Amino acid sequence: MPTTRHPALNVQNHSVMTEPIPNNPKLFISYSWSNPDHQQWVMDLATRLVESGVDAVLDKWDLKEGHDTISFMERMVTSDEIKKVIMICDETYARKADGRDGGVGTETQIISRKVYENESQDKFVAVLSSRDSEGKPYLPTYYQSRIFIDLSNDDRYDDEFEKLLRWIFDKPLHKRPELGRRPSFLDDNDKVSLGTTALHHRCMEAMRQGKPHAAGAVDEYFQTFAENLSRFRLSGTSVAQFDEEVLKSIELMRPYRDEALSIVRGICQYMPTVEMAEKVHRFLERIDRHTEPPENVNSYTDWDCDNIKFFITEFFLNTQAHFIKSENFQLAATLFDRPYYLQRRFSSTPDGMHTFASFCFQIASLDARNNRLGLRRYSPEADLIKERCSSPTLDFRDVMQADFVACLRHAVLGNLAGHLWWPNTLVYVGHPARPFEIFSRSVQRSYFDKMKVVLGVESISQFSELVDQLTGDRNAPRIGRMPLDVAGLTNRDKMCSIA
Repeated sequence: MPTTRHPALNVQNHSVMTEPIPNNPKLFISYSWSNPDHQQWVMDLATRLVESGVDAVLDKWDLKEGHDTISFMERMVTSDEIKKVIMICDETYARKADGRDGGVGTETQIISRKVYENESQDKFVAVLSSRDSEGKPYLPTYYQSRIFIDLSNDDRYDDEFEKLLRWIFDKPLHKRPELGRRPSFLDDNDKVSLGTTALHHRCMEAMRQGKPHAAGAVDEYFQTFAENLSRFRLSGTSVAQFDEEVLKSIELMRPYRDEALSIVRGICQYMPTVEMAEKVHRFLERIDRHTEPPENVNSYTDWDCDNIKFFITEFFLNTQAHFIKSENFQLAATLFDRPYYLQRRFSSTPDGMHTFASFCFQIASLDARNNRLGLRRYSPEADLIKERCSSPTLDFRDVMQADFVACLRHAVLGNLAGHLWWPNTLVYVGHPARPFEIFSRSVQRSYFDKMKVVLGVESISQFSELVDQLTGDRNAPRIGRMPLDVAGLTNRDKMCSIA
């Protein structure tokens, strides 16, 4: 066969082959008969395509003597039956395409016009079979600016072949997500934006992919969040209805609470390191400064920052619940053990160092609401935390567990703790008290040895002494008039009973 002839395939003679499945795309292969090795390379590619469900059209299989090759090539390129056309580009193909030489030149005149006319640009693609001595691709001039599929490298052949199949079947690896709804805060003047959405996506991607800049991205997110949290500051509201404004603001903050907690979940799943826990620790320090009015404000009430105070308590509890639930006990211990530098103007600690118990706020406006409406609820804060517990990976009992552990951890601190940690959510603990999960699992000594760091104890005997200290009418933490059943909640009598 003369080298100037470009081989093609006759679809009409394809009836001798097995009838293709209707959904199998029909594809035409345009290439040059450069040399026997190249022809075999094309044959191997075509065979693999057919084996992958592609109804490939190739001259070697179906072009018969007596057929008009030019007429057929035109039909292959222009027919609606042919859904895809690939041009196998090597040195000979690129040269003949540019010189409009032989069968390749004839096809080029048809294909190049169709490539430029085809607005969707999804019927034709160049497939690279080789490169020049400098590593540059052999491509026709008309195709130089377009994306090609590179099968010239044996090491990447399988990956690029998958890319080719995805193109043929219109199943791209990276698919555009469905268009979401316009952010509601753009249409509601009551909504506040912290400007953290883009930073949140950057953090999550960096952690998922284990990028070196992940820690920096998390720190940047938390810093931006803390700096802009003042946008939720309440002011100028009638005291008589201030509790309503506090509740409204707390609800408006929910999307940002969920956003920040998704960063915590990302830390648990992808980068559970003490360094990341320290980022959360510093975040708590930063947002605490919003629990007092700015220094230039002379007139204020104790309620003005109640929405921020509730946010901090809720965030701390949910964060510790995530750390404990995922058994990242060292991360939880970091938030319990390390003192916090809190720049509170009316603090009793001159050096500004506080324990985590400083984040257990009493929300005065919620108590006032409880009295104003005659709700007779023991803990409006606990009610609200329970109502808002909407994490996909936590339930409210996990939050109660974290609250209880905080109470025990505070007891270990003894007189060093300036504030008290009141486990308000345990109003829902029920009677008789069932042990929380980490204490039930601690029947195995190996689990207790892993978990004990979050309690701040060295041994089971030290922990038993702590439980004894907290048991009794005088020393036990109370919910209302009822002392907590610390021994029952900790499963004390069965802990470490299994080696």
